[in-house]
Amino acid sequence: MVMSSLKTALAENRLTIGSWIQIGHPAVAETLATLGFEWLVVDLEHADIGIKGFADVIRGLHGRGPLPLARVRENDTLAIRQVLDAGAKGVIVPLVNSAEEAARAVEAAKYPPEGVRGFAFCRANEWGINFDAYCSAANNAIAVIVMIESKQAVDNIEDILAVEGVDGVFIGPYDMSGSYGVTGQTDHPLVLEACHKVVRACQTQGKAAGLHVVNATEDAISQALKDGFTFLAIGMDTVFLKQAAERARNCALKGNL
Repeated sequence: MVMSSLKTALAENRLTIGSWIQIGHPAVAETLATLGFEWLVVDLEHADIGIKGFADVIRGLHGRGPLPLARVRENDTLAIRQVLDAGAKGVIVPLVNSAEEAARAVEAAKYPPEGVRGFAFCRANEWGINFDAYCSAANNAIAVIVMIESKQAVDNIEDILAVEGVDGVFIGPYDMSGSYGVTGQTDHPLVLEACHKVVRACQTQGKAAGLHVVNATEDAISQALKDGFTFLAIGMDTVFLKQAAERARNCALKGNL
């Protein structure tokens, strides 16, 4: 196990593009894996995917190209350990509002002495076959991304980015809008200024700035790139399904007029 292409891209602040999975079925992963994304995030926070569902989904990704990442349900040591043992190559940790919370996420993802991750024979090390090689390389190979989703986190962004082991941050635009009292208004000036502050801090401290462009229009993606985001999640399976179904239905209705 060597430093992943994602971890290298984050360290070099190069553009890296992935997408999002909320439907807990391997066929979804197999389908999205054919489209050229560099990584795919399986959402264990806002979907009904548990650890078994996560393992099943990333089995669909095995050998297909995109790196499997997990957005864990909470900043919890066991939640982070479980997805890494199941084979995640990185974690996205929600609701990190302070440097102390960021440090807790990093510690959960790192083996001792850097952290508190538990050693075990597991899927990540081929059930012990590659135990030594995996354990010796994992701390440098696993990406740790913390989510910036609140005004408190924005206010503490410099301290959060200063935590050793944080490879980048990721903005949840809808939670961010709710924190500023403008729920759902992801283009509200308060939200936009908060996002700009995060990007500026990332650029100053040499960390990757990430954003989930949920409604992945050409304009929205272009704006995210212009704003300086380099860790970019484009859409998600549920949105892609809805949008494609709407387009097909509308085409059929037009053809019937």
